[in-house]
Amino acid sequence: MKLPKSFYTRADVAEIAKELLGKYLVTQINGGLTAGMIVETEAYCGRDDKACHANNGRRTKRTEIMFREGGKAYVYLCYGIHHLFNVVTNVDGLADAILIRGLEPVDGIKQMLERRKMKTPKMNLSAGPGALSKALGITTDLYGQDLTGQTIWIEDRGVEIETNNIISDKRVGVDYAGEDALKPWRFVIKDSRWMSKPRI
Repeated sequence: MKLPKSFYTRADVAEIAKELLGKYLVTQINGGLTAGMIVETEAYCGRDDKACHANNGRRTKRTEIMFREGGKAYVYLCYGIHHLFNVVTNVDGLADAILIRGLEPVDGIKQMLERRKMKTPKMNLSAGPGALSKALGITTDLYGQDLTGQTIWIEDRGVEIETNNIISDKRVGVDYAGEDALKPWRFVIKDSRWMSKPRI
């Protein structure tokens, strides 16, 4: 079942990030369907979170989509190479987002391998935000896409992740954010082979 708009428009970005674990990120691009189970997420809040691109109302051409109603795709280019996919949450005007950091490949694995120029599905096929975007064909062309549409969406396939199987830790690569870098807003399914490094 495709997640409804109401899933994304709630206020607690960290709680939504946890609830995305076990959901399935799906793309339908150039006739090919690919999907993977989300195993790792990171939450970012647009207020009082110096690690967030849109902290305290910072509106730029890149962050503008974060201020829209939840349920949109925020895709940005990192280091001019990696396309990173984020889920916009909360209501219009409040810029929260969740970075998807790791996926367990499920559907369309052959196409994922072709996109990643790999022969067999090793962990780096979709472990890490840049790797998973490439595997699923996600680029900045999908910036602003509706996550209830027909190109990119997230499904609930009935997988329930128990609380004791979710690990919380600090986010990756945000040391510049000072004390906000220590927020335990990175969420991982315990013992997943498909989480990004550093492993928890």
